[in-house]
Amino acid sequence: QVQLIESGGGLVQAGGSLRLSCVASGFTFSSFALGWFRQAPGKEREFVASINWSGDWTDYGDSVKGRFTISRDNAKNTVYLQMNSLKPEDTADYYCAARWDPRGIRGSAEYDYWGQGTQVTVAS
Repeated sequence: QVQLIESGGGLVQAGGSLRLSCVASGFTFSSFALGWFRQAPGKEREFVASINWSGDWTDYGDSVKGRFTISRDNAKNTVYLQMNSLKPEDTADYYCAARWDPRGIRGSAEYDYWGQGTQVTVAS
């Protein structure tokens, strides 16, 4: 059974940091590209970051570039999202996703497996 379980969300003050983790099971983690997406209330799901199978290629949405860092540890079946300089507009539910392809991509429809999400709230 495929599972993606996010953790690390919470309430943080503007300018603070959080590190999200997503632990995967039930599939060959190292063969999959991974992504982070977010969805704020009343808004569409937004691409945040993507990483290829080996971790040597990454991509970021314009709104988080320079502040967020995606990384992965294939030995631990885990993908991370380090979020720095958080802003109130970063408030959303954050989801990790896995794509059965070595290459990362921005389109959410291209991802095969999804986690349940973890909530991030940034207070001003």
